[in-house]
Amino acid sequence: MKNNFYPFMLEREMGTWEHQVKYNLSESGVHPMSTADLFGNDPKLIEEFLAVKLNYPETNGSLELRESIAATYQGAKAEDVIATTGAAQANFTSILTNLDQGDEIVIMLPNYMQIWGIAKNLGLEVKTFSLKEELGWGFDINEFRTIVTKNTKLIAVCNPNNPTGHIMNSEEIKAVVDAAEKVGAWILSDEVYAGAEHNTDIFTPSLWGQYDKVLAIGSMSKAYALPGLRLGWVVSNPEMSEAIWSRQDYITICPTILANKLAAYALSPEVRNRILQRTREYVRRGYLNLRRWVNEHNDFFSIVPPDAAAIGFVHYNLEINSSELVKRLIHEQSTYVVPGDHFGMDHYLRISYGLSDEYVNEGLRRIRDVIAS
Repeated sequence: MKNNFYPFMLEREMGTWEHQVKYNLSESGVHPMSTADLFGNDPKLIEEFLAVKLNYPETNGSLELRESIAATYQGAKAEDVIATTGAAQANFTSILTNLDQGDEIVIMLPNYMQIWGIAKNLGLEVKTFSLKEELGWGFDINEFRTIVTKNTKLIAVCNPNNPTGHIMNSEEIKAVVDAAEKVGAWILSDEVYAGAEHNTDIFTPSLWGQYDKVLAIGSMSKAYALPGLRLGWVVSNPEMSEAIWSRQDYITICPTILANKLAAYALSPEVRNRILQRTREYVRRGYLNLRRWVNEHNDFFSIVPPDAAAIGFVHYNLEINSSELVKRLIHEQSTYVVPGDHFGMDHYLRISYGLSDEYVNEGLRRIRDVIAS
């Protein structure tokens, strides 16, 4: 066993506690849909689903699914798409396909730390650039330009961002695209929160199509509220899709036939619109609960309003480490949130609000009780 292996602490801690506590506010998506919700309780659709033979699908994703995914990216075709077992596998095989030990990768922080951990474990040269709270969780473009070098092989961004909910503005996108184009680097754009916007019904534009070397990562888990499907994808170009598929053959082979069928149905235009409307209702209503709670306790907490997603990155001003605070929440109040330590930023908590009002408000009350103690 490698002695210098970096565990994925966020996922390991969530896997340990999320099903053990009464109030899990670590969930990063909205309240999940049931199969009946997805089908609108249509008995004919449910009967068709029950008749599906549990065989292998096409291992790069069924044609129906890949066409459905491609239709959500302007100008994309089915051959540009590979379906994966969740966005986690999409990220992993994208890095595995494009980078070798010693290659330089530039990663946006804070971020879902999977790519950072993969890069460390594969022996990549890791450089980072930071989103800044004082910039509304944007980044300093001039500072970013100094970090990307002629040795940079890939720039990894998360847009909308996990955990801050920031959506990159046009100047930030241009800076990333220009920097990548200048040195010939790929851009990996994790876009799993697109569709969970707070202030607009316009779907966050993908970086795919804005530059010819983009790996756009998507998933049914967040904005589509179907995390149990474990269905993700990469949109790039036909050659890259083939190369990623070759790696996938060694890892998961393919997502399940049920995931292929259900995801293709969920991405059909009418159903997709219904799902995204539901998601936006959850995140907008849920954020009001979190915002009200922060305002009521503004001597302890503050937050920059997120542009998207079902999670808030809340700053607290107490002299206690975030992981220690979360341990107390677990053991004293059976409540779990994600500590800022898991994003390399102490004195923050990532708190979910895309759940039912009653559930969120009771979880927040329990956090307050621990703070009060």
